[in-house]
Amino acid sequence: MIIVTGGAGFIGSNLLAGLERAGLPDIVVCDDLGDGGKWKNIAKREIRDFVHPENLFDYLDDHRDEVDIIFHLGAIADTTEHDADLIIHNNFVLPRELWKWCGENSARFVYASSYSAYGDGQSETGFKDDDSLEALSHLKPMNPYGWSKVLFDKTVARQVQQAQTDQTVRMPPQWVGLRFFNVYGPHEYHKGEHASVVSKLYPQVSAGASARLFKSYSPDYGDGEQIRDFIYVDDCVDVLLWFYQNKDKSGLFNVGSGEGRSFNDVAKAMFDANNKPVKISYIDMPQDLKDKYQYYTQADVSKLRQAGYLADFTSLEAGISHYVTHYLSKEDPYK
Repeated sequence: MIIVTGGAGFIGSNLLAGLERAGLPDIVVCDDLGDGGKWKNIAKREIRDFVHPENLFDYLDDHRDEVDIIFHLGAIADTTEHDADLIIHNNFVLPRELWKWCGENSARFVYASSYSAYGDGQSETGFKDDDSLEALSHLKPMNPYGWSKVLFDKTVARQVQQAQTDQTVRMPPQWVGLRFFNVYGPHEYHKGEHASVVSKLYPQVSAGASARLFKSYSPDYGDGEQIRDFIYVDDCVDVLLWFYQNKDKSGLFNVGSGEGRSFNDVAKAMFDANNKPVKISYIDMPQDLKDKYQYYTQADVSKLRQAGYLADFTSLEAGISHYVTHYLSKEDPYK
């Protein structure tokens, strides 16, 4: 049995499609669908069961002899969320209990961390996915979301360290933390304002309007020249499936393209995908974002490569073209 928490969400629902393509049965989704269109993300999937988060641990206990792996992709992923109590419960307390359950029941555990853990990337570690306690202690996240991710990464690192000398510490037989960078692609439509800039630019560009990007407030970056590591969601799914297939690989890994690209590059690629001339305007950044804004991110993916994942990542231009052609421009944009 494969459990996917956040299975109706963005990356989770794409993972379900990937697991289905791989011919893997007995997939259980844990999520809260709400009253919006999130259910459409999994409407075409065949799943064994659907579990509300409140009932997850009862379900796990009832099926403890069947669970092979938990992909824990559910989280409060809004970097602007101010309710720290909500964030700490969902992003720290819950994964900590899932980790414990997997250790006690010999189930593998793969969880979503985030590039937000790196803050502005100016710490001693930069954007390097060092999972030692010493390296994690140097990280300086810029918001409660990033802090919650670092907090859980530290908990895992401490457990791994203790298990090396204490045989009573029960570890999952495989554990993987994945620091996803700026993911874009199909099934993010329910996220609204929190969807990727790629998704939000499409209606502007396809309608023939200017692409609206934030002005820069740093002397080191021109307007629209802020840098992000954009990664197509299909590549994230490929990485998740690779770890599923390679049970002997554990650790904390960056999942990005390894190449930083500007928001201007994103806009130009979107215009090209829509066969329209480039028109970009720059707007003021919300005041509450100015002191929390990351001007540069670029994943160091050398550790992932050294682990054995050698597939090429989709270029920004190819990813946006595929997203527009096969999903955003279609009447039915779902896989």
